[in-house]
Amino acid sequence: MEMRAKKSSRSSTSNTSGSTTTTAVERKEIERRRRQQMKSLCAKLASLIPKEHYSSKDAMTQLGSLDEAATYIKRLKERVEELRHKSASARLLAAGSGTRRGGGGGGASTSSAATTTASGGAGSSEEAGRREDDMPPAVVEVRQHNDGSSLDVVLISSAARPFKLHEVVTVLEEEGAETVNANLSVAGTKIFYTIHCKV
Repeated sequence: MEMRAKKSSRSSTSNTSGSTTTTAVERKEIERRRRQQMKSLCAKLASLIPKEHYSSKDAMTQLGSLDEAATYIKRLKERVEELRHKSASARLLAAGSGTRRGGGGGGASTSSAATTTASGGAGSSEEAGRREDDMPPAVVEVRQHNDGSSLDVVLISSAARPFKLHEVVTVLEEEGAETVNANLSVAGTKIFYTIHCKV
C-alpha cells in the first residue's frame, strides 16, 4: 500500500514539473516576442521624429528614444495650441475689421453715416473717413487658463466701430471652443467684450 502511494506521488510530481517546464518555455517565448515587437515599435517611433530634434546624435537606447519622442510630442502640442490661438485671434480681427468695413456695427452708425453724406456732400464723407482712421485699432487678447481646458477672449473696440458679437462666437465655435458666457460693457467711447470658453 505504501509503495503504491509513493509511486503515484512520484508520477504526479513528474507530471507537474513537466507542465511547469512547458509553461515556463511558453512564457519565455511570449516575452521574447513581446520584446521584439516593442523593439520594432520603438524603432518605428524613432524614425518618425526628425533627427534635428534629438538632443544627442549618438545611438540611443529604447528608453532614451521614448523620452525624446515624448518631448517632441509635447513641443508639437504646444506649437499647435499656439498656432490655434493665433488663428483664432486673426479670425477675430478679420471678423471685426470686416464688420467695420462693411458698414458696421448696427443701424445707428449706418444711418448717421448716411445722414452725414446726404447733408454735407463729398467733403463730409472725407471727414468721416479721417475720423475712422484716427480711431485706435481694436484689441484682441486670448488668455488660456492654467488648466488648459478653458480660455477667455477679451476684445476692446471703439463704440463707433463695434464687433458683431455673434460673428466672434461663431469663429470661436468653428475653432472648437464651446462658449460658456459672453459679457459686453460700454465705458465712454470703448466697448469691452469678454467671452469665456471651454476648449
